[in-house]
Amino acid sequence: MATGETQIDNGIFRSTKWTIEPGDAIPMHVHEYEYVVVPMVSETMHVINADGSEIVAEIRAGQSYTRPSGAEHTVENRGSRIIEFVEVEKLA
Repeated sequence: MATGETQIDNGIFRSTKWTIEPGDAIPMHVHEYEYVVVPMVSETMHVINADGSEIVAEIRAGQSYTRPSGAEHTVENRGSRIIEFVEVEKLA
């Protein structure tokens, strides 16, 4: 099961730790804010965009990346290991 644990939400930033079990996914969602992802593991994620296109994302532990607001997608774990990352949204 995919779970999101909010760690910080102070009106300026919201930090959420995501855990995606093998064979599970984060449901389709839209990012209202610009955000940074900090992978906790090195693994492959499959990002399915709202238009059906797919991105195979090779994430590396500690290698952060950013995405703009408005992104609409689901994130799947098709592998055999847990995927964990921290997502930090810029609220203000």
